Amino acid sequence: MGFSRLALSLCVLALALPAAQADVMVIEGPTPIQDGEAKSAGDITVVNEKLAFALAVGSPVPYGVPRGAIIDVAPVANGKIGRDCVVFADFIPDNWSAWPNTFQHIKILERGSAQVVIRTERDWGKVTITSLYTLKSNADAVQIRTTMTNDGPALPGLLSGLTLWPKGGYLFGVPGVAGVASGTMQGALADRVVAHDEHWTVALHAPYADHFSDGSMDMYRLHTLGTGRSQVFEAWLQVGSSGDLKPVIAAEIAHHRLTSGLVRGVITGADGKPVDSPVVVIEKQGKPYAWVLGGHGEYQLTLPVGDYNAYATAKNYSQSAPAALQVTKDAAIVRDFRNLQLPGSIRFAAADSRNGKPMDARISIVEGQKPLVEFLGRKTFFTELERKGQVDVPIAPGDYSFTISAGGGFLADRKQLRLKVVPGHAQAANIALTPLFDPPARHWYSADLHHHADQAEAVTPPADLARSQLAAGLDLLFVSDHDSTVNHGPLQAIAERRGKGFIAGIELSASWGHFNAYPLKVGQKLAIDTATASIDDIIKEGRRQGASVVQVNHPFIPYGYFTSVGAGVAPGGFNPTFDLIEINAGAPADDVKVLQTLWNFWNAGHHYYLSAGTDTHDVWHDESGSVRAFAHIDGAVTAETFARSLKEGHGYVSFGPLVFPSVMFGDELKVKPGEPFVLGFDLESVAGLKQAELIGGGRVLKTETFSGTPHEVHVDFPLSTPRPAWYALIVEDREGHKAYTDPVWVDAIASPFSPGGH
Repeated sequence: MGFSRLALSLCVLALALPAAQADVMVIEGPTPIQDGEAKSAGDITVVNEKLAFALAVGSPVPYGVPRGAIIDVAPVANGKIGRDCVVFADFIPDNWSAWPNTFQHIKILERGSAQVVIRTERDWGKVTITSLYTLKSNADAVQIRTTMTNDGPALPGLLSGLTLWPKGGYLFGVPGVAGVASGTMQGALADRVVAHDEHWTVALHAPYADHFSDGSMDMYRLHTLGTGRSQVFEAWLQVGSSGDLKPVIAAEIAHHRLTSGLVRGVITGADGKPVDSPVVVIEKQGKPYAWVLGGHGEYQLTLPVGDYNAYATAKNYSQSAPAALQVTKDAAIVRDFRNLQLPGSIRFAAADSRNGKPMDARISIVEGQKPLVEFLGRKTFFTELERKGQVDVPIAPGDYSFTISAGGGFLADRKQLRLKVVPGHAQAANIALTPLFDPPARHWYSADLHHHADQAEAVTPPADLARSQLAAGLDLLFVSDHDSTVNHGPLQAIAERRGKGFIAGIELSASWGHFNAYPLKVGQKLAIDTATASIDDIIKEGRRQGASVVQVNHPFIPYGYFTSVGAGVAPGGFNPTFDLIEINAGAPADDVKVLQTLWNFWNAGHHYYLSAGTDTHDVWHDESGSVRAFAHIDGAVTAETFARSLKEGHGYVSFGPLVFPSVMFGDELKVKPGEPFVLGFDLESVAGLKQAELIGGGRVLKTETFSGTPHEVHVDFPLSTPRPAWYALIVEDREGHKAYTDPVWVDAIASPFSPGGH
């Protein structure tokens, strides 16, 4: 049938269409998907009875990815289009976006009521990447067929394939290798990854994949693309309107033509009543494989033939004992699960043991029930903003061991707490914590200078970001969302209520490098397109928004700025007007590269300095402030004074040890050539100190090793130098955590009245 303006309006208004009008529809212009990012007049949305997806034609794609990517996906239920579930889903030619490129073409090849077919084309060097997106009437998946055609020299060792970056919710990685950041598909139990929440699923089925990366968000094939040769990748994105994986398993069975059997049963609580919304988790070869949502105490699931284990649970209920399942062809197995224990609850209260004052704290389950299906219950909790030091936690009954932290391991010991949670019972847990160190008393203040809230693929609402950073003992709150400033207002309000400073930042995110700019004027909006911007544009935009600091983030990852400069693919090349270089918690292997680069700059007399950030996107899985930047401030502690101090080199970064110098980092000490002088440092560590290395000119000059496990040490380094020099420190604690300092500059200049003077 045709597509009248009335039909399109009905879709845009998310009204249910009569069954007779159940067609695939194409909508050109701003997407009707709730919270969608496809807002341009040229964007294309495709909708059927089960799902909607939008392609960016005019709108920018996150992270500077070329246009033509899917940037919105949503379930459709009862004729109503749901909320956007993805940041982007796209084809990656070699471990990151199809960049650099010079063109993107998008054409609707077919727009009948039975199916819609859209073709996108883009170049990647001498390779043409063509993708066909097909959505059929009443299908719950969009089929994707991508062809790479090489008109240039042979390209060996490519990692290519589809990617799925969810917007909120949770990620169930490739079964069998879930929980591993990257690797081969050897040991995988399926060829899919599922983004999900309680009310939606988006599964990427990638039968071509033999590698994965980014925790399964990227599904790759390792291959060579010869001159004049093509490579085809077929996949599909399946969308559901609940967190149930039953349709995902059904699709795998159908696609791979697997023989299967049925499992069903009932689930009751210890009170004998049916569990209203049960979940049955399926394990294969001892590893999580899938789950099914039940209703009214019943469940049913079709599985491929094979041997499994299964257990039942529900939100904050106990888990049943596992039951063995032997699924045979066309047979039905009955497995009931009874006596699930009802939820309990704990009221945690954290306080300073010295004075009883409440303390912000992070509470994590170390041992005990940690739900695989994460919308059933958290593994990590934070004390509240308004009731400082307290939080009420509904939780499954059983024996638990918790770790409670205030100060993130920098300021106080983490405390272990063992508790037995009783079904249907509320109990209190009072935790006394003893701070050991107080850097602000010595005018040193800390912040985590690379931290996301809930924009793009990040999943942390602003209030939870604040709770996490406060629990870490950070002195200023900070946010740097990808190309977004929308969370500045909420976080500034929270900081004001708590009497904390707030640093408003943004992560300017091009495909060839990411940069944090801060502190920004609150209320600014991004005014450049990071998909086409040069390094000059990015730095200029940061300054326009008020930033005194532009920081190079994770500079040596595959799409880091220094990597791109080295490869000759950073638009504008090397721009020397950045200020700080980041030590990133997510790229520990690059610490040495960052330090060596800085040391080379210092040897050449350039005053670039250190920064640090965790790159946290999810505070329940990653720990805010596990690496942090410390800055020395005399006077008012504000975003501006903190940034200025770091820019002037009055700082250091740390994964644990604290450093207090006798001569301020970044300052210049004037001495006569060969005249002896001493650099002294007070060192502190909750974990105990191991050693301190004095660095000069890019090499280790002296090492002090500490016997026992001292928490506080003073170390002096007697020195002399015949010429200008710089000295920095690397401190290591007993757990292997390190601190890296900015340099003390030493200006050894002969007196004009001394021999050799002028």
